[in-house]
Amino acid sequence: MKKISTAIIAAALSFSTLAHAAAAFVPPVPEIAGKAYFLIDYQSNQIIAARDPDMRVEPASLTKLMTAYLTFKALKEKRLSMEQMLTVSPRGWKTEGSRMFLDPKVPVSVDNLVKGMIVQSGNDACVTLAEAIAGSEEVFAQMMTAEAKRLGMNASQFRNSTGLPDAQHYVSVRDLATLSTAIIRDFPQYYPTYSIKSFTYNNITQPNRNLLLYRDPNVDGMKTGHTDSAGFNLIASSHRDGRRVLSVVVGAASPEARAVESSKLLNYGLQFFETPKLYTAGQEVSKLPVYKGASKELPIGFDRNIYVTVGKGAASRLKAEMKTMQPVIAPIKAGQQVGKLTVSLDGKVLIERPVQALKAVEEGGFFGRLWDSIKLMLGWK
Repeated sequence: MKKISTAIIAAALSFSTLAHAAAAFVPPVPEIAGKAYFLIDYQSNQIIAARDPDMRVEPASLTKLMTAYLTFKALKEKRLSMEQMLTVSPRGWKTEGSRMFLDPKVPVSVDNLVKGMIVQSGNDACVTLAEAIAGSEEVFAQMMTAEAKRLGMNASQFRNSTGLPDAQHYVSVRDLATLSTAIIRDFPQYYPTYSIKSFTYNNITQPNRNLLLYRDPNVDGMKTGHTDSAGFNLIASSHRDGRRVLSVVVGAASPEARAVESSKLLNYGLQFFETPKLYTAGQEVSKLPVYKGASKELPIGFDRNIYVTVGKGAASRLKAEMKTMQPVIAPIKAGQQVGKLTVSLDGKVLIERPVQALKAVEEGGFFGRLWDSIKLMLGWK
């Protein structure tokens, strides 16, 4: 592996905070009244603050984020359509808890079911969608757990689509953050539904229970949850000045408390931290020599934007170290990992990201490959 150490390249970091000579003060995380919490920067995927991130907790209606994820996936794969009409089953109609008041005699569109699930937190909507996607809620719950594992939610297990209490139905606040960011990333076309403040169905108007939607213009999601055993839960997402941070608070004492505690976390992340973009997806960062290839050079970079979250004013002290594969021997596929980027601040590693080939390099001709074999054998460059 070849190592390239450098201060973050100025051309890659056209960010005003580089001019700051000293980092601004970053206070401790505010006291949060809840069983557990998690605060993450969406762009960098870095944890800003957390308490008991992997403790098993009862999600209550935060469960509906996974029900929504699988619904959005079914829509993407055309196993459902927004115009499709469904009828609530006797089981769905009798499901206890919050509901959108479906009528067993009146079919309802998937579009309205999605709004009823997200805005009104309708358990009847969840069961109807689950049965349409999987045939039964039991099979749907198995799909939920499998999808959780695929997303890296390793502390989660689901037993229903609604979040009604079950001893074997649990998550962690870290996993809830993973799921929430996956919804925003994978299904941006459906994410605006989480900002709808009220929805009317069957002549009944119900407000979104996320109080921050009414108090903070930067908050545009995501979901509340409550049972007597879980307490009051809230996942909130705030977008300000090109940044997005997401908080998870579970086990608060009241609807007001979950809103206040979530607001503390969101404001802490936005006020005292910044997230500069270091590299742009597809941008050529460097070139590597290629042996036995149709081309002698390989442009390298990243398949996604690279961000890092630091305290405000600290970006000028970031250091980048790129270790690349040596020698690079064709054939090389586009997107193939050829190295690793490590970004650190004052000696502490903040992020590690794979460095990738930006284009494919096919194998060269016979004589070119033979000559490069000799060069490699003799250690010539």
